[in-house]
Amino acid sequence: MSYPTQPGDIDHLIADDHAIVERQFQHLEAGRGDRRTLVDQIGFELALHAFAEETVLYPIWLEVGMEAENEDARGEHDRMKQLLVTLDKNEPGEPEFEQALAELIPLVRHHVHDEEDEELAEFRAKAGAERMAELGKQFLAAKRQAPTAAHPHAPDGGGAEKVVGALTKPIDQLKAAVTGKKKRLATDPSGLLDPQAQAIVDAHSELGPQPFEILEPAQARKQPGPDDAVKKVMADRGLDGPEPVGSVQDLQIPDAAGGEQTLRVYQPEGVQPGTPIIVWIHGGGWVLFDIDTYDASCRGLVNKTGAIVVSPDYRRAPEAVFPASHDDVLAAYRWTVSNAAELGGDPSRVGIGGESVGGNMAAATVLQLAQAGEQVPVAQVCVYPVTTADQFGESMEDAADGRPLNRALLSWMAMHAFEGKPEAATDPRIALLDWTDEQRRLMPPTLVITDERDVLRSQGQQFAQDLQKAGVATTHRYYEGVMHEFFGASAVLDKAEQAQQEAAQHFITAFNAGSVTA
Repeated sequence: MSYPTQPGDIDHLIADDHAIVERQFQHLEAGRGDRRTLVDQIGFELALHAFAEETVLYPIWLEVGMEAENEDARGEHDRMKQLLVTLDKNEPGEPEFEQALAELIPLVRHHVHDEEDEELAEFRAKAGAERMAELGKQFLAAKRQAPTAAHPHAPDGGGAEKVVGALTKPIDQLKAAVTGKKKRLATDPSGLLDPQAQAIVDAHSELGPQPFEILEPAQARKQPGPDDAVKKVMADRGLDGPEPVGSVQDLQIPDAAGGEQTLRVYQPEGVQPGTPIIVWIHGGGWVLFDIDTYDASCRGLVNKTGAIVVSPDYRRAPEAVFPASHDDVLAAYRWTVSNAAELGGDPSRVGIGGESVGGNMAAATVLQLAQAGEQVPVAQVCVYPVTTADQFGESMEDAADGRPLNRALLSWMAMHAFEGKPEAATDPRIALLDWTDEQRRLMPPTLVITDERDVLRSQGQQFAQDLQKAGVATTHRYYEGVMHEFFGASAVLDKAEQAQQEAAQHFITAFNAGSVTA
């Protein structure tokens, strides 16, 4: 957007939807990927988006005097729905299909241009910025009730539209299940993934997840996660799992709020006193997933390093918003160092790392330890880390439609993680890209891992560059043809195995070199 918004604002959410569909159009225009699945996904996205705009946004346009904009937008929506019906009834290569697609793409782009460049800014000014977050919640709630296919002749506003949506949604879902469309709606049809990675996102889609980014957190947590996709591929191939380690034990340790959190402790076979320790922090956008989801990563690191790996099950949003997760991770790290001997570990040889927001919290923990004059980890590994709350870099455009993490889901996570805490965006524990060189130089030797089909790619790469320029011993590894959450998939993905080996070697080198203090 050309003006500032918060992640849960209705105009922010609308722009995320636009970016996803635009990238899917670009795949079609480039002649890559699965055209049938791309168009099915576009139809699904536009059906939910149009319903939510027509039931939440456009009625208020009338209230604030935007009658002409309302009439124009509804007319464009109606034509889009007609074209989507044609696309659904025909196949790629058929004249009707290609003609409808050739009309749909510029029509949607014109609609997006009008909304983003003129109408949404006008609406915000007239309705008031303070209403945007509440309307954003209504927008997502409408998507949960929306029909999942276009219905050109349905009412396009008010209570009648909602009734039609409630009646048509189960019919649309039944049709999608019968035709097999449902199994393709959550995959990545871009053609940019390598075959092994494609098999994983296909497996996840076949499990039939609903879009995380329109659900309430409690609903989203019940959906199949990235670990379930890997387990499905393993089961399909007759592979056993999980990867065995010496032992796994769950301990109850203090959290940062006077309660308890679980710390899962993985020990290698034949562990000896004085073994190095890795604190590995799971991802999930501070909202989704837990230590079970990232179990495979921890097991892989145990066996590849010979270290003890501990993973804290920190509090999550929206039950506990920022900085609860960060505080719990810091508390878990301090507890681990203080109790290292009891775990069989060496408190002078502790590394830290994590995936996604786990990578963010690894670096944030190091910063806080260093600024407090405490011993810092001897090394850190940040796997596709969050390093800014901004929609940073070209990956926000070219991977907007990525799976399992797309741009809309990233905003959904931030909306819940930072609810009521807009200052979090500029807090140094979130805004790693805003650090000074002095802060950057507090980091130990760092490995940053990024990947191609990932909205976080650009910000992770920038973080690595910033550390290098500040003089920190930093290695950046970029993996083409894979997606966010690939790191834990080493059982079925060669590049995940390679990435884990890279992370393990980074830790081993630091462990062998001795301890580092702030």
